[in-house]
Amino acid sequence: MKEVNDNVIEVCIESIAAQVADAYADKQNISVTDAMRLFMATKTYELLTNPKSYLYLEAAPYVEDMLYAELSDDWENWMEV
Repeated sequence: MKEVNDNVIEVCIESIAAQVADAYADKQNISVTDAMRLFMATKTYELLTNPKSYLYLEAAPYVEDMLYAELSDDWENWMEV
């Protein structure tokens, strides 16, 4: 089995972050830039960008659910997602 290199991980992280920001922007009717700025200031983003969390292996809607839980201060649900 081949080991995943850092470049592949970075592409996965960037792709998920872009998809989450785009979906959030659509739902909140804000710019993607504003959505990305908001997302980048969250614990969810911090976890996504930490390769040791393996969150980059999840689908974007999963990470989006985490973001909404965090923004709602629903930490119990955030931990379960």
